[in-house]
Amino acid sequence: MEKIDLKDRKILYELDLDARQSLTQIGKKVGLKKDVVSYRIKRMQDDGIIKNFYTAINTFKLGYTVFRIYINFQYVSTQIKEKIINHFTDYKNVWAVLSLKAEVDFDVVVWVNDISEFYQFWGKTLDEFEDYFAKYTISVYVEAFNYKPTYLLPDHKEATDRFFYQTKCDRNTVVIDDLDYRLLNEIAINARMPLINLAEKLSCSSQTVNYRLQNLIKNGVINAFRVHIDLSQLGLQHYKLEIYLKDHKHRRAIWEYLQEKPYCDTLNVAIGWCDLEFEIIVENVDSLGKIMEEISSKFPGVIKKQSFWIFEKMHKERWLPEFHR
Repeated sequence: MEKIDLKDRKILYELDLDARQSLTQIGKKVGLKKDVVSYRIKRMQDDGIIKNFYTAINTFKLGYTVFRIYINFQYVSTQIKEKIINHFTDYKNVWAVLSLKAEVDFDVVVWVNDISEFYQFWGKTLDEFEDYFAKYTISVYVEAFNYKPTYLLPDHKEATDRFFYQTKCDRNTVVIDDLDYRLLNEIAINARMPLINLAEKLSCSSQTVNYRLQNLIKNGVINAFRVHIDLSQLGLQHYKLEIYLKDHKHRRAIWEYLQEKPYCDTLNVAIGWCDLEFEIIVENVDSLGKIMEEISSKFPGVIKKQSFWIFEKMHKERWLPEFHR
């Protein structure tokens, strides 16, 4: 049963575009008074619809490479799986840890700025857990294209202005200092933290914090301030659609077709996996199946195979290695 109305969805949409917007700014866009917006956000937080506000940080700009580890389990009890989850979530360079319902059971995304450090970590991982891995694959994450969260707006029509931001492997890295990193560390998991609170934590002025934020945005280190939503409470499910092509030259045409769809959330690009990886948000598997059929009909004779993953549980998502004093 849906717990929110269209006004709530519009508030979520605005928060996901820019979670640092003021209540007054959001109110003007959704047609509500500031106090009403505040009440609705608080209610959605209390109900668990809003999990937290996070900052999408382009860690490629900070000199990181990103590896993805896909694991299939064997002989895994509940206790062993919990140990494996904790092993990865405790590692400071892990970006995301997910349990999946798919041909792959587990997905770990890792930042790497020292290949020897990652090699040692992976060696220790295998020493402890290799017997529980039926197989694993490591791929290199290259870039992602994120699209506006129009899945939140049921009456939204297909549009060509859906592009939100791009995160990509880039030689043009940005050098940041200790204050910048501590600032990113704070807003990584609390994107709406007021300037005055950030200034207090960082022992500097609000003006300095604002200047640093704007500079990080300008230099492409910060892509967006977003909101984590419990999609299940909106009657929605997060899927990953994988497309394998007979000829990779058709990749662009399928990409351009899907990026206009309101359900298309992200296009991931990697070396060492399928040709196209779309993250799609729809009501259920039947809805996803119809999309897959539409793609096959639109591009006959082009697709070798389609498969999908269900995002079952996110155990960790943090867009920056945690800073420790």
